[in-house]
Amino acid sequence: MFFISHVCSALSDGRRLLRRLAQLYTGLMLYGLSSALLLRGGLGLEPWGVLHQGLAEQSGLSVGTTSAATGVLVLLFWIPIRQRPGLGTVSNVLIVGVALDGALSLLPVVHEPAGRIALLLGGILLNGTAIGLYITAGFGPGPRDGLMTGLQKLTGQSTRRVRTAIEVLVVVSGFLLGGSAGIGTFFYALSVGPLAQYFLHRFSS
Repeated sequence: MFFISHVCSALSDGRRLLRRLAQLYTGLMLYGLSSALLLRGGLGLEPWGVLHQGLAEQSGLSVGTTSAATGVLVLLFWIPIRQRPGLGTVSNVLIVGVALDGALSLLPVVHEPAGRIALLLGGILLNGTAIGLYITAGFGPGPRDGLMTGLQKLTGQSTRRVRTAIEVLVVVSGFLLGGSAGIGTFFYALSVGPLAQYFLHRFSS
């Protein structure tokens, strides 16, 4: 009976691990797709997306490549604030940029206002879904999320204040580099928090 119980427990653990891995990589790919939808919508990007696009404009690299490069750079800032990366952290750097560039190569350019609004709304909804999926998988935060939580612990400031300061900085920097900040950026800032909270609860239950 002990042997059977042990085998059943191992199988259950294996299934749980596979489910978490599937959840992680689905979430990361959807995050890249959501960023591509916002880019094609052309009404304004998420804060870090503004920076990635601005860097792409200046460097001639793809937006996905600048997203990955920025992720690596942000990870270097984890060292002095003593954050430890996990599988989800490294996967975030590798997967999101590839998914973003892949989606951009498939999505058509949309000029009609109704279509652009639909891309904006779909991108924001998908972004909140993706955040809920990859965070509840439990393999560690993405580079940008880890920077936020690390600085919050280091400074003792509230998470909201630290996140706001970081996102204002990256939006302004990205905009000055040529990134697209607009009404979509503002709407994203208002809506992604409640959406992420909803999906975090949904996927953790």
